[in-house]
Amino acid sequence: MDFEFNDINMDSLLARALQILLILVITYVVLFFAKRGIKKIVGARIQKPREESAKELEKRTKTLSSVLGGVVSAIVWVIALVMILSELGVDVTPLIAALGIASLALGFAAQNIIRDYLYGFFIVMEDWYRVGEVVTVSGLTGAVVDMNLRRTTLRDPSGTMHVVPNSNIALASNFAREWSRINLNIGVAYKENVNDVWRLLDEICQEFKNDPDWGPQMLTTPSVVRVDNLGDSAVELKIMGDIKPGQQWALTGELRKRIKNRFDQEQIEIPWPHTMVYFGNAQPSQENNY
Repeated sequence: MDFEFNDINMDSLLARALQILLILVITYVVLFFAKRGIKKIVGARIQKPREESAKELEKRTKTLSSVLGGVVSAIVWVIALVMILSELGVDVTPLIAALGIASLALGFAAQNIIRDYLYGFFIVMEDWYRVGEVVTVSGLTGAVVDMNLRRTTLRDPSGTMHVVPNSNIALASNFAREWSRINLNIGVAYKENVNDVWRLLDEICQEFKNDPDWGPQMLTTPSVVRVDNLGDSAVELKIMGDIKPGQQWALTGELRKRIKNRFDQEQIEIPWPHTMVYFGNAQPSQENNY
């Protein structure tokens, strides 16, 4: 009887061991194909801007695939663990209930963190911005110095660093994609001849485009496109021109300097506010009353 009992136990243990081994093999096979499938799906659906290098694209694909692969791995291993415990004769009903309650509690406790990761996943997948680009997010403008699925770190022009949770980013404005633009208004006094000023500004812009240091940063030659406004004290002419992304601040500043220097040479007046100060009952002289 003892021999038969031991045989039965050995057969049962062997059967359970084979079942557990089969579960582990199936788990590894599922994870192997799941990770390969995830990489292909992410690679097919990820945004591919024209200026992105193959290395940058591979980095984004790897990041997203790793995150999705980790989530799938956790789910598959939990299922495998429950099945293994069941094969060992453990009542898994309380365990499943406990896992459900724990998942629910964790979901409520960490919902903001989970939202950060979800937003971050789509920000990376859709390629809203990258490290080094200048963006505006959550009302803050600066260069992206670091980003991951949890948060985005910006450094603004004053040097202040801002850390923004990704779940707070509903809108992102990117100043460094494909092309940027010079968008400059120049005001001149009403006494100046608009046509002459227009021609002079176009001449300055053409010289700027021909400059060997600055010209390569421009995609088109800046030019006056219209009289943009008749202000209280100035006629405003708008200059526009397409340039390489992220260069608008340096190019606009240099163009302003060139215009100011040339206007000084040509004695073209740029209006500026005048302040008159009166002392006591003194009246302004007639010659200064303008």
